[in-house]
Amino acid sequence: MTRGRDEYIHGTAPDEQRRLSRLNELINRQSLERLRITRGERVLDVGCGMGQLTRAIAAAGGVVTGVERSAEQIAEGVRQAGSAASAAEIRQGDAMALPLRDDEWGTFDVVHTRFLLEHLPQPQRVVDAMVRAARPGGRVVLEDDDHDLLRLYPAVPAFEEIWRAYMRSYQAGGRDPRIGRRLPELLARAGANPVRCDWPFFGACQGGEDWDIIVDNCRAIVTGAREAIRACGISEEAFDTGLCDYDAWRVQRGAAFWYCTFWAEGVKPAAARD
Repeated sequence: MTRGRDEYIHGTAPDEQRRLSRLNELINRQSLERLRITRGERVLDVGCGMGQLTRAIAAAGGVVTGVERSAEQIAEGVRQAGSAASAAEIRQGDAMALPLRDDEWGTFDVVHTRFLLEHLPQPQRVVDAMVRAARPGGRVVLEDDDHDLLRLYPAVPAFEEIWRAYMRSYQAGGRDPRIGRRLPELLARAGANPVRCDWPFFGACQGGEDWDIIVDNCRAIVTGAREAIRACGISEEAFDTGLCDYDAWRVQRGAAFWYCTFWAEGVKPAAARD
């Protein structure tokens, strides 16, 4: 995902790249279903990370350009994709200054970003640029998190303290851990007409086929952000206790992990001029 090194809390270490790869395997189907790509549509994928979804959009018929700041993420994506790496063009560049030629602005049928805006102090600037990149009548799609939605059942109070500190770590950097609920507003302020919102489900119950990958992903998020979380008021002992309680919770029959991501889609007015 495209973001500055001092902005992206999770980093680009191999463990994080493996987490993102597993996450993509689980959630890309829902994103593709909602994107409704038709063959030949020009798609700009902003903050595309290792490019798994970008290449999946290409496989669905899109002509796709991805933008990613991290050279490490791009290289790992190419390595993982192998012979499919050329299915989409991935450009190294910053979401705050999209690397588009003058003749490319205002030409994309679909402009998309996922799990990027929550990591930016000025997300509106990126959405403004995304709308500018879309053609008149084109779609702009934002997917992101509202971390307040996470519910574990039965409750795990010590882990919930960790999660609240994780959210505070966003706020300490001037970012919004609840940005998902604001996505239609960001589109409207950028001049697009919001037309659709949705909640792709990201949850499971103990014993379900997706249980391990979902609970592992959540655990990896907080362990990868341990330093930032500790800086927001969680002691070493409290952190370890929370993880221990989480690990005990995950093997309980009847345990459930409830979470949704946020989806908002807007249309650039047909009369828009860039």
